[in-house]
Amino acid sequence: MDRATLVGLDKQHVWHPYTAMEQYIAKTDPLVIVRAEGVWLHDADGQRYLDANGSWWVSTLGHRHPRLVHALTEQLGSLAHVSLAGITHGPAARLGAELTALAPGADRADVTAGQKLSRVFYSDNGSTAVEVAIKMAAQYWAQNGRPRRTRFITLTGAFHGETLGATSVGGVHEFRDVFGPLLFDVVHVPSPAEPDGHARALEQVKAALAADPDGIAGVILEPVLQGAAGMWMSSPDFVREVREATRAVDTFLIADEVFTGMGRTGARFAVDLAGVVPDLLCLAKALSGGLMPFAATLASERIFQGFLGAKDRALYYGHSYCGNPLGAAVAREVLAVYRDEDVLGQVQRKAPRVKAAFERMAATLPGLVRPRAVGMVGAVDLGGGGYFADSGWRVYEAARRRGLYLRPMGNTVYIAPALTIPDADLDLLLAGVEDSLREVAAG
Repeated sequence: MDRATLVGLDKQHVWHPYTAMEQYIAKTDPLVIVRAEGVWLHDADGQRYLDANGSWWVSTLGHRHPRLVHALTEQLGSLAHVSLAGITHGPAARLGAELTALAPGADRADVTAGQKLSRVFYSDNGSTAVEVAIKMAAQYWAQNGRPRRTRFITLTGAFHGETLGATSVGGVHEFRDVFGPLLFDVVHVPSPAEPDGHARALEQVKAALAADPDGIAGVILEPVLQGAAGMWMSSPDFVREVREATRAVDTFLIADEVFTGMGRTGARFAVDLAGVVPDLLCLAKALSGGLMPFAATLASERIFQGFLGAKDRALYYGHSYCGNPLGAAVAREVLAVYRDEDVLGQVQRKAPRVKAAFERMAATLPGLVRPRAVGMVGAVDLGGGGYFADSGWRVYEAARRRGLYLRPMGNTVYIAPALTIPDADLDLLLAGVEDSLREVAAG
């Protein structure tokens, strides 16, 4: 089918995410991708584009890594899917053991058995990984003597997913306000990434915990890096201090590492930068290397023990594709590739180049503010306007003409490429972003 026919069918039938569809149908000439390899997307016109955001942050090992493709096809030859209710299979069982062995605090003598993240619950995406963490926390307190603990503390600018529970604990107003009547009540505190925000955020977390210690089920945060807020970054010290505050009142810390986990910040998990062991840890995106929808929520042994006993104490949550063998097999191979190819070491070697490039752009190009970087994420703001600004989309068009695929967030232009991006391609990406910003800034 030719390109024009495909685009016509798309505009007639497909509803795209986070897209103003009237404008898209009337004006957008979309990329039509037919193949992806490594860090490159190939379109129906024979052009290729460097994928600057890892296709919404999932392809941390590049597209179609040969070992992941082999793991997927090999698993497909024996078992594609089976329910995980009262059944188990090799990929899910073995992945559970491997994830808990790599979890924060797994090898630390000062972490008690009850604090260790020893249990894994599978789902299929980041939203559901967070949703199950919320339900685990709430149900734990409900059936373990603290039924008033139903509220969560969350950050301004937080993004935890699209389901209603995950939306409730979100803090990006553009994404949640329209659903306000459907959401449960949470305590919003300032983000530590805001100017002078660290002290204010910590003070308000502590104040909220002190004001209602019997009502707070937990604090949920994206450690160090709030992605959908506009790549807001903060000190690992904040995570450590919040962990201390939750310990003081014996409530839970939920680390949403859907974006920050699996090496994005230069550590295996962002909480590792703070030396923190959360009570619940949410993983998705990079966990299956961009091949399969797959997610996991790691829970402490204490939380797991709180669900033992009579049948009515079971966790009331599940998905048809929970623990899908294909996703689990691919995730196991992702962990092996991270080990064999020293992916964390690659990030640590490349990260200074990303940081230096964005600082140079802000120092030399007009109108750029707040250069920031952590691990393999670099970002800068082009003027003001926030999420609905069109300045970033002008950079998108300039970058597209240069063979780069960016996806800005309003006035924020950022990169979050594959962690294994070859050095030459990283140089090409950084130079292309700088040239595109220069073109738009000059205009």
